[in-house]
Amino acid sequence: MSENAKLTRGSIPGHLVSQTLPMILGVAAIMSIGLVDAYFIGQLGSEQLAAISFIFPVTIAMGSVGVGVMVGINSVVARALGEEDVEKAQRRGMLGLLFAIASGIIVGLALFFALDPLFSLLQAPDHLLPFIRTYMQPFALGFPLQMTIMGINGVLRGQGEAKRTSLVSITYAAANWVLDPILITGAFGIGGLGIVGAAYATLAGWACGIVLGFFLMRRAPLRIEPSSLRNCSIGEPLVAMLKVAGPAAFSNSINPIGLSVLTALIASQGEAAVAGFGAAGRVQSFAVVPLLGLSGSIGAIIGQNWGAKQYDRARHAILLAGAFCIGWGLFIAALLAFNGDWFADFFTEDPQVIEEFSSYLSIAAWGYAGFGLLIVSNGALNAVDKANLALLQSFARVFLIMLPVAWVLRGRIGSAGIYTGELAANVIGGAIAALIVWRVLKRGSPRT
Repeated sequence: MSENAKLTRGSIPGHLVSQTLPMILGVAAIMSIGLVDAYFIGQLGSEQLAAISFIFPVTIAMGSVGVGVMVGINSVVARALGEEDVEKAQRRGMLGLLFAIASGIIVGLALFFALDPLFSLLQAPDHLLPFIRTYMQPFALGFPLQMTIMGINGVLRGQGEAKRTSLVSITYAAANWVLDPILITGAFGIGGLGIVGAAYATLAGWACGIVLGFFLMRRAPLRIEPSSLRNCSIGEPLVAMLKVAGPAAFSNSINPIGLSVLTALIASQGEAAVAGFGAAGRVQSFAVVPLLGLSGSIGAIIGQNWGAKQYDRARHAILLAGAFCIGWGLFIAALLAFNGDWFADFFTEDPQVIEEFSSYLSIAAWGYAGFGLLIVSNGALNAVDKANLALLQSFARVFLIMLPVAWVLRGRIGSAGIYTGELAANVIGGAIAALIVWRVLKRGSPRT
């Protein structure tokens, strides 16, 4: 067995812990950016906090494009290593990195020129558009930086280098932590720039992450080797990656798209509802960090074992991962649902915003276990070249459950009905996803 396919031997629980813990730290660092941004932007006023609530799902959707590309690179690299074909893994990793950068340029420019119609479609009030535009213009132009990081992390994850991936994430998050108070509200005698300062802090963080990422790849088994693409067919590895990256990008984008629609629905309930929903969403993003970390690590574990035809190990991994999702989801739901007001105090003193914040957590938090089952199942399906199934179940969760339920109940119980739509989507969607991934892995019929 190849030394590079290290996840095909040894303890599966041990691999889950060793791969997931660094991922948790990395994801926590990334998610903390949103919390820190919301905290300092909240000090600027309720209008700015409402503006960032409209921005949040769009930036998450943009990040989801990157996650999809990263998952595609992860999948093809991990399976190639499981097949003990290091040269194939090297070619696919290098091509994936170049594809990530090119995608970042195209998507970033498209967003830049579509800002006003996009946020008008999301029902953002006219008086908030200047705040939104000020933040989103530099964010869109800097998006290729984020995609470069995603490409680097995809190559590292496919090798099972979770610690190095997390170091990249922690580095650009730490830069953001330091720069946020300086650039948003002002510190150390430096005047703040307002909401645009948050965008500049994010871009600077990405730049720091890229520098470290390239340094770490020089020391990894699969390195940056442009010569690996010389005299080889680009079509086959590109198609193999896009078969996973395309559906994975859409799959990861569906949730923030649904979140954007929910935000538009909540806008009819007033600005306080939007601000409360957006701030609570930041807390929620941080609460599900262990689930996101697990969904990020499961792909390399299952992908390498699937490529090596060790199907029992892949099934063992998904069972343990599912059990963790249920346990953590219920624990964190209880913590947040009964302490919503306390968490809200960190973001605002507006009683209406606090009420909506607490209401959202008391309802939606009980679906976190199901959400974990869904994203971990998607990670496993992407790893075994079943990305279309992951896309289908993500689509059904949002468009067949969440939005219809939210639309119907909104007219009856207001914003609480919208939050119930998210709860229903996570509970039902998670149960269905668990059944689908188990049936796929039980068949043990990969496409190599």
